[in-house]
Formats: sequence, C-alpha cells, structure tokens
Amino acid sequence: MEHKNIFIVLFFLVFQTHAQTVIFDELLQKHVSNTGVVDYESFKKDESKLDNYISFLEKTSPANSWSKNKQKAFWINVYNAYTIKLILENYPLKSILDIKKKGETAWTIPFVKVDNTTYTLDHIEHEILRKTLFDPRIHVGVNCASSSCPKLGNIAFTEQNIEASLEQLMTAFINDSSRNKLSKNTIEISPIFEWFQEDFTKNGTLIDYLNRYSKTKINLIAKVSYLKYDWSLNSK
Repeated sequence: MEHKNIFIVLFFLVFQTHAQTVIFDELLQKHVSNTGVVDYESFKKDESKLDNYISFLEKTSPANSWSKNKQKAFWINVYNAYTIKLILENYPLKSILDIKKKGETAWTIPFVKVDNTTYTLDHIEHEILRKTLFDPRIHVGVNCASSSCPKLGNIAFTEQNIEASLEQLMTAFINDSSRNKLSKNTIEISPIFEWFQEDFTKNGTLIDYLNRYSKTKINLIAKVSYLKYDWSLNSK
C-alpha cells in the first residue's frame, strides 16, 4: 500500500510539472514572436498566469537525481520566467538596465525563489548553469530582455526538447547578421563571445566554436572585433 501511495505522489508531481510547463510554454508562444520580440503590454494582461507558474517554481525542489538536461531546462525556465516577471513589474521601461533596487541591478536583486531559497539571476546563470551544469549554449537559453541578446525562444524548455532547442537557438544566433557579422577573413561578433570567452574555448578556439554553427566558413586567423551591445528592451 505504501509503494502505491508513493507511486501516486510521483505521478501527481510529474503531471503537475508537465501542466505548469505547458502554461509557461503557452504564454511564450502567445506573447513572444518567432524572432524573439516580446509584447510585454499583452503579456501584462496574462501576468496572473505567469504568477501561477512562478508559484509552482517556488515550491519545486530540483534534485541532483534529475538528468542534466532536466536540471538545465528547469533552471533556464526559472531564469527566463523571473526575468519576464521583473520586466512586467517595472513596465513600461526602455531597458533592463533601468531597474535598480537598493543599489542592486536586475541581476543582483535577490528575488528569485525556488524551493524556499532566494537567488539572484546572476547566481542562477554563473553558479548553477555555467558552473554546475556547464554548457556554452546556455548563453542562448537564458535571456536578458535586450535587443542584442540571442532571441528569447518562444517555448518552455523541457528535458526532451532542450538539446535540439539550444542547438537551434545557437545556430540562429551565430548566423543572425544583426548580432554577428561573419565573413571568411573578418568577423564582428556579439560581446557575449568576449564576456564569456572561457565558456566557448574549452575545447578549441573561439573560431572553432563559431564554425560549428556558422554557414560562412571562417578562417582560423580571421580578424575578430566585437559589436556594441544594444541594451534596449526586446519589445515591440
């Protein structure tokens, strides 16, 4: 009987997780374009649904027994959901850089709650995703709500879709001429590749990494420079 009860509880938790992820997925599909532009004004009207998803995240206990993909999907969704919530709480605004609270920026305000623990966005990105669940592609998964960011995917990440989704987002980002200008001998690329160069060069040079996704074959001795980052809100 005890085993049966445990099974029922586990089934309920899996069902609840799926249902809540579907809610976030539907919100993203409704309010985020295929190019990653967010209609925050319309999103604001659905803020209560986002709040329900965030309430679910607050009560969820991510476990080390989860697969790496499941953990990665969970924490990227946490990062993006709370970033959207932060924008909606301060909307209208021109840039996420305008958000300040007691001397803290959007990334250093302790407001992200998961499993009765409060985090900052910086902690999730740098300590959990970059360090514990290392994957250079998390830089196209998490979104900083700015025009020069890799586009915000209009799907919620899951254990099943995250691998293909991150590959697709990285391919789209590297080949997006508004964010990276690539040619055989000269490249002007996003500052993301400078800020987090150590992530992209673990297994080769930066150009090696770019060539994994680039439709333009870049020479290994190509001249590299970095574009200016546009922090304006990624909104309509």
